[in-house]
Amino acid sequence: MSNILRKVAPIGEARDREILKDAATYVYQERPQGDVQTHVFFPDKATLGPRPVVIFFHGGFWDSPTPTQFVPHCLHFASRGAVTVAAETRTFARHGTGPIEAIEDARDLIRWVRINADNFNIDPNRLIIGGAAGGAFLALLATMPRKKAMPPVNGLDCRPQALILFSALVNTATKCQALDRFPDTKSARRHSPSKLVRRKLPPMLMFHGKSDRITPFDEVERFRRRLRFWGNQCYLVDFERADHSFFNFNVSHENFELTIQAADRFLVDLGFLAADEFSQID
Repeated sequence: MSNILRKVAPIGEARDREILKDAATYVYQERPQGDVQTHVFFPDKATLGPRPVVIFFHGGFWDSPTPTQFVPHCLHFASRGAVTVAAETRTFARHGTGPIEAIEDARDLIRWVRINADNFNIDPNRLIIGGAAGGAFLALLATMPRKKAMPPVNGLDCRPQALILFSALVNTATKCQALDRFPDTKSARRHSPSKLVRRKLPPMLMFHGKSDRITPFDEVERFRRRLRFWGNQCYLVDFERADHSFFNFNVSHENFELTIQAADRFLVDLGFLAADEFSQID
């Protein structure tokens, strides 16, 4: 069991609110529908050089803001020396918006983090994105489009160096749980990660339950095969009889531990985190 389970208060909304108080909250964009903010966790220990940064986009299909979903993950990687970000984007409940606006926000947030590299003492070339379901979709849409479709803004790219995805939504080109959130089917198809597979994408680690009825496992397995066919580094860790929310801290401590251990080792193997006794667990 990792130290994170001993640090976190009892499960529930009150715990989530209390944990978020430990973050520094910033407004990173002022939109017509209202300000959009994000929550940054800093490591306790000072370091001499720039640190990696891990950004997490919550699930929920862009409906309601739930940035606390990944606070346990943020605390873990902050304890490992990374700056971590529990991201918010515009949502339907708060801003009356959908996935297109959330995609724009996700890309702008990543650029904002890179703009603040010196202020946060981070290495912009060691930027990792994590996400769940619709948040994983946002991570992929900040990664997969070609440069012509997603050029740098003021010289800043939003593409990460690695991705960690949970219960990912990878196909909006056909009928799916989130199809009605898009303006039309053409827009959904154009933004489908399944249609954006190409060479030279960053390494990806994906966790998915085989009993997921919201973002079906077979869609993700096909996505992984296509990524590998094009020469990309992509790992898929499947969980038998696990549903859509299997990895969340407040759903299964065991699955939370298994996934965060694997994610930690993934980043160690890529050279983004230093090895320690936690990352060497077999």
